[in-house]
Amino acid sequence: MLFYRRRTGLRLFGEVMGMAPLRLRLSQAKMVIKGDVDVPKAIIGLSSLKQLHPRISPKLWRGKFYLPRTIIISNLFNHTQTPIEKGWSVARTQIRDFRGKQLTYDSHNGTDFAIPVGSAVYTAAAGKVVAIKSDFHRGGLKIFIDHGHGLLTSYNHLAKTTIGLGDLVTRGQQIAISGYSGIDGAVTYMLGIPHVHFNVWLNGISVDPFATAGKASLWRSGLMPLPATDHEASFESTAFDSQKIANGIANCKSETVRKALEETEDAYFRAMHLLIEQNYFPTRFHEITQLYDQQFNRTPLLDLPFSANDFDKCIFLDEFYEAKFPRIYKRKYMVKLEAGVV
Repeated sequence: MLFYRRRTGLRLFGEVMGMAPLRLRLSQAKMVIKGDVDVPKAIIGLSSLKQLHPRISPKLWRGKFYLPRTIIISNLFNHTQTPIEKGWSVARTQIRDFRGKQLTYDSHNGTDFAIPVGSAVYTAAAGKVVAIKSDFHRGGLKIFIDHGHGLLTSYNHLAKTTIGLGDLVTRGQQIAISGYSGIDGAVTYMLGIPHVHFNVWLNGISVDPFATAGKASLWRSGLMPLPATDHEASFESTAFDSQKIANGIANCKSETVRKALEETEDAYFRAMHLLIEQNYFPTRFHEITQLYDQQFNRTPLLDLPFSANDFDKCIFLDEFYEAKFPRIYKRKYMVKLEAGVV
């Protein structure tokens, strides 16, 4: 492990995987396997093995590029997600990404940017850091940033943060060092792809930043995200409806969570923590409450959360495989065609 730290500058167990403190992490891992009060256990099946990519993963774990200066998008937002009441599913039973393809899994609600461990992570837009959380069972170490306009982003599976709670950040400012923290990285070491899971919420609802039929892209660059070319600092926090906040807290089933929300003195942070809790643990609520005092339209405000000094472009994992192994993918297509599923 000393060799790993010399190579990446990070502690494998404590930072990259986020396994410290161990007793707490084991307790959180248990929730994934067995569930908890108001939180169903995760759903894992044989199709979950498709998340393993032994051709690509080892280099990224060692802090090296698989393709020079290239980000591999390994999972996209699933537009046909299974009911979360049944549990967070990493199986592939009903999946469709924004292209109409299957680069995703059942419960996936973000974009996975596969990059070398130890890469710098940057803000997708100017904003305010509203939460820094470390949950082994839900994305490891992560940062949440309010960008105004009803837009909130999170950056998951980090190794280290370089900013603090409440900080105002500019577009394209470094906020973290990437890892693969959380149970995902711990159980798939060297086989699962290290990545930053990037979430976007608009009006308190998880959304796909890529353009879909009839909906605008949230990327400033259009179809594919590009790194920021400026350091815009303007930011105005989104206003919340105080009565809706009170209703949302009252709808929380968990006494522990409800009490923590009630004891958050700052009304703005209380609202943000409620929004985050509703999205990460929706089954802890009788119903999900819309918290903003108005609704916002999709507007292209986001950039790729990485630097042009480190990366030139993004590619989709399935399209890379199709180009690299055309015969294999042609056979798979013909099998699907004969089965009438394409």
